[in-house]
Amino acid sequence: MLTRNVKINLKERSYDISIGVDIFHLIADIAPKKAFIITDDNVEPYAKTVQNIILGAGAEFCEILTFPHGEKAKSYNNLQKAHDWMLENNIHRNSVVFAVGGGVVGDLAGFAAATIMRGVEFVQVPTSLLSQVDSSVGGKTGINTKHGKNLVGAFYQPKAVIIDISSLKTLPKRELLAGYAEIVKYGLIDNLEFFDWLENNSDAVLSLDESAITHAIEVSCKAKAAIVEADEREQGRRALLNLGHTFGHALEAAAGYDGSLIHGEAVAIGTVMAFDLSAAMGLCSLKDAARVRVHFESVGLPVHAGNINATSGELISIMRRDKKALDNNMVFILVNAIGDAFISKEVKINMVCDVLSKSLAGCDSGRI
Repeated sequence: MLTRNVKINLKERSYDISIGVDIFHLIADIAPKKAFIITDDNVEPYAKTVQNIILGAGAEFCEILTFPHGEKAKSYNNLQKAHDWMLENNIHRNSVVFAVGGGVVGDLAGFAAATIMRGVEFVQVPTSLLSQVDSSVGGKTGINTKHGKNLVGAFYQPKAVIIDISSLKTLPKRELLAGYAEIVKYGLIDNLEFFDWLENNSDAVLSLDESAITHAIEVSCKAKAAIVEADEREQGRRALLNLGHTFGHALEAAAGYDGSLIHGEAVAIGTVMAFDLSAAMGLCSLKDAARVRVHFESVGLPVHAGNINATSGELISIMRRDKKALDNNMVFILVNAIGDAFISKEVKINMVCDVLSKSLAGCDSGRI
């Protein structure tokens, strides 16, 4: 299969996303003299593959720093460990950091690259579906704090993104589904035709049929590329990519990032909430809200927050601290219909509480 290429056009910060099967070898074309690889203990074999390719291309130095997997790795302590490791190994401004792993690795390594030596180049080598279709593209980097997710970070574009689909073969089904939730998001924002296609081809995508999964990743990357090109620093349209995330990030924080609820699962629940809220406000139909819920359920994604030990009031307090909030007012991505999302700062808190309460109780807003 031919390698697919998606271009992110950001003037001097432009870069290519390469998508294909068994394409790690492309890293040799961009291998530096001095490379630093950051990974986690779940995907260290892929990091070693990348290391061998870089050394084989003539690098003088290429070492690996491995963190425990999981959202908790995105911490101040681990950021300092990454900085200290790079400085101890005499990083210089011509060095390149390679992020080999999922979204957590990409966020942490990208932020470390953005802040060491006032910024060195980094390359995203995403190995999870979620990172391939979302977090590796667009330049968002950061770590979590006790106050919430991704509250400390930077917009910092990578030098390149290498998406080797073969890495998905070792991905647990739960992680594959988490990435699929982000794929669905692109159809729900502004591409009804893509959502229609996903309804008919979800089995092929999730079974990693080469043609289907490649198409899903390419469409997702092109969709994100177009939005990032129009609004790199999320001053407007890019916020649409947060469909389901205002709710979802609050759920993740309430769960304590302990692995009981992973990002894509939270996004699926949050997206259902966003459609339920839109329906309650008379914006979209109950039919569309039900259609989204049914699709997530059909592939095995959660659609309720019933396992979260929190009240609606506690979740709203977390949501008010979200980095997307403006002047303490929550910003929501709502919908007029599937494929017609928009940004709203005018949402009544009592309606949000109602949607949260029903989801926490394991209910569907449209059925009560």
